[in-house]
Amino acid sequence: MTNSRTVVVTGASAGIGRASARLFGAHGDRVGLLARGSAGLDAAAKDIQNAGGQALAIPTDVADHRAVEAAAEQVERTFGPVDVWVNVAFTSVFAPFHEIRPEEYRRVTEVSYLGFVHGTMTALQRMRERDAGTIVQVGSALGARAIPLQSAYCGAKHAINGFTESVRTELMHEGSNIHITVVQMPAVNTPQFSWVLSRLPRHPQPVPPIYQPEVAARAVVFAANHPKRKQYWVGASTAATIVGQRLMPALLDRYLAKTGYSSQQTEESVSPDRPHNLWEPRDNEAGSDHGAHGIFDDKAVGRAPQLWLSEHARTLAGAGVAAAAATAAVMLRRLPMSSSTAGGPHAGGGSR
Repeated sequence: MTNSRTVVVTGASAGIGRASARLFGAHGDRVGLLARGSAGLDAAAKDIQNAGGQALAIPTDVADHRAVEAAAEQVERTFGPVDVWVNVAFTSVFAPFHEIRPEEYRRVTEVSYLGFVHGTMTALQRMRERDAGTIVQVGSALGARAIPLQSAYCGAKHAINGFTESVRTELMHEGSNIHITVVQMPAVNTPQFSWVLSRLPRHPQPVPPIYQPEVAARAVVFAANHPKRKQYWVGASTAATIVGQRLMPALLDRYLAKTGYSSQQTEESVSPDRPHNLWEPRDNEAGSDHGAHGIFDDKAVGRAPQLWLSEHARTLAGAGVAAAAATAAVMLRRLPMSSSTAGGPHAGGGSR
């Protein structure tokens, strides 16, 4: 798109939000940056300015609806009406469910789910006045298929899909020209694995295959430019996860019960008392900027051919689904089936 826009990105200080904001800036857009960490926000603003865009950094906790509203007002006073709003901000806890405290669960839900609700409410309030605008929700394959050790995060991502579908159908009923779409992400090499609250004995990691944040950012910007699709899938692993959940959810239960603990941890031991960002940002002090990338550059890939399939799904729908189903089958074939699962009454069953 050639015309510059006013864009708001939450969670813009690191990871997918940081990479997406930088790419919007490279397209000449005016970008409002919302996150808690001042050092990360300031560095993100410099990234955008260096890329050719304009930036406004606003320290904001998206769990606070009034703070999100105030940030939106500041963006519009500075840059004009918001054209695109991208919800990315989240936090998480890596631990078995029984080891997560109620206040921690509430905090993850307030940021990772209600933060999206607050952003969507704030954006729609402004976009409805003009009957124009786009909202992009950064979702996850874990919003279709949950995994162990991330129950709070998975619950939030499932909830985002549900409320977004409801809002979308309301907009359709009204004949609105506002669009809302979801970009379902794979495992991404972001700094969260070094600052997330974790009660695991070893360092948390994204479940391979791992993609670089720039892959996710390209999908976010593409979705913002082409928002009429309900959702986009990024990465073959996302396609395999979503299709696998539709075709054989009970088998995935067994597969993840067997592999889900080890696949989310490296061999490096970590202290359960290491600093984390659940309550306070880890990039708030000078010199504490973490950038877009995490510590898994040597394992992450910078391309996702499947994203091209997702972008061209209308003409390649059959090929995309077939490829995803084949990938899911290969993944699940590694798991030996017991007689009760292979031939019992629940084979391939389960709710969706």
